[in-house]
Amino acid sequence: MFAREIRLFFTAWMFFTRIPLSARLAAWVGYSVGLMHGAARYYPLVGLVIGAAGAAVFALCMWLFTPLVAVALSMAATVLMTGAFHEDGFADVCDGFGGGRTPERVLEIMKDSRVGAFGAIGIALMLLVKFSALLSLAEGSDPWLTAWTMVAGHALSRVAPVALMHSMSYVRPAQDAKAGPLADVASTGAVLVAGVFGILPLLGIAYFYDNGALFALGLIPVALVTWLAGWWFDRRIGGYTGDCLGGVQQVAEVALYLFAVALLAGPALESVGT
Repeated sequence: MFAREIRLFFTAWMFFTRIPLSARLAAWVGYSVGLMHGAARYYPLVGLVIGAAGAAVFALCMWLFTPLVAVALSMAATVLMTGAFHEDGFADVCDGFGGGRTPERVLEIMKDSRVGAFGAIGIALMLLVKFSALLSLAEGSDPWLTAWTMVAGHALSRVAPVALMHSMSYVRPAQDAKAGPLADVASTGAVLVAGVFGILPLLGIAYFYDNGALFALGLIPVALVTWLAGWWFDRRIGGYTGDCLGGVQQVAEVALYLFAVALLAGPALESVGT
């Protein structure tokens, strides 16, 4: 049983990152549709590892450079780790929903590998907002809070795609799916497990910082944008696609960062030194 869970995690890891496993480990993990379906519960855990790597780059660069450079390099590190997987989905959603008037046309545009005006403008603005929010945190708080927030953003935002997979229908034929067999209905148990991994970094902030428990309220904007995105997807195309999952992850991540900036402007968060 435990071995299967390890295989599920590494299945999610191989799909969502560009960091290869050793040949021996990859052979042990193997491949099956069942593993791909069950891997959804570990999306946030993969995000936690990616966020931790980005936070480590940020912390290291804060010793060498300005906060502006440290934030930029940390974002670059996470994009390299994932191969811009979710960012690509966000851009496709901007293109499809911005340029398509019918469900069929929206799906057709999102399937096109080329990036149009809506996608280019959308991804530029999204990255700008993400960068600005993280820079505001880096300049307005201690570096460790910013690092914690990066980890929390990557982990919690990956609960959003699992929630949509649980509550909505996939609208593409299997042979046209970018997400392949991962695009399946996530079970209630998968959502609960994903939620546990998603909130772990928030618990770390609550433990290490005075008033850090206020970060738990970040669940509200993340849940809200997830619900709004799901409502919009259902209204426009009758469900979700793999691009929609990537898009909602990016929006949820930015929502948490913006909440952290707003929180920083209110109650002070001070390290308790534990």
